[in-house]
Amino acid sequence: MPDRPEAVVIGASAGALEALSVILPSLPGSFRIPILVVVHMPPDRRSVMAELFRAKCRLFVEEAEDKEPISGGTIYFAPPDYHLLVEVDRTICLSSDEPVLFSRPSIDVLFESAADAYGPGLIAIVLTGANHDGTRGLRAVLDAGGTGLVQDPREAFASAMPESAIRTCPDARVMSLQAIAQYLEEV
Repeated sequence: MPDRPEAVVIGASAGALEALSVILPSLPGSFRIPILVVVHMPPDRRSVMAELFRAKCRLFVEEAEDKEPISGGTIYFAPPDYHLLVEVDRTICLSSDEPVLFSRPSIDVLFESAADAYGPGLIAIVLTGANHDGTRGLRAVLDAGGTGLVQDPREAFASAMPESAIRTCPDARVMSLQAIAQYLEEV
């Protein structure tokens, strides 16, 4: 594993706003690792996630744009109705390919592409959600030598997503939201 992680990817669905509100605002302004976030949302509505977190966080927060180079100290949210991918040259790619598990953006698509780009330098986090998107992607991250964290399903708004991730990835670390925030603060 690299001395320092090079990127963090986070996936969440039902209950995402509350879960992310524990983790992202706790990060100090000196946090230099890029964070890419997929939250399941209706395709026909404008997302206000970047706006909401811009007001809460000390890091720069934006909605991801196609072909944009990934910068440290920035939180990127996937725009509605686009898959968010990481290219091997560490730029963002937005795709309108078919939904995966009824979701576009898909957590699996982000995690798998980021695993290819960052390998052991990646931390992947599966949070609350009501399906199993993120499970296959988390497996890809762990298989590439990265680190996997999963929200404790007992505290999740919707436990299906973290439970699925734990079943398929028993080598991932199961943590409370506060413990995940502290883990990131210390990397």
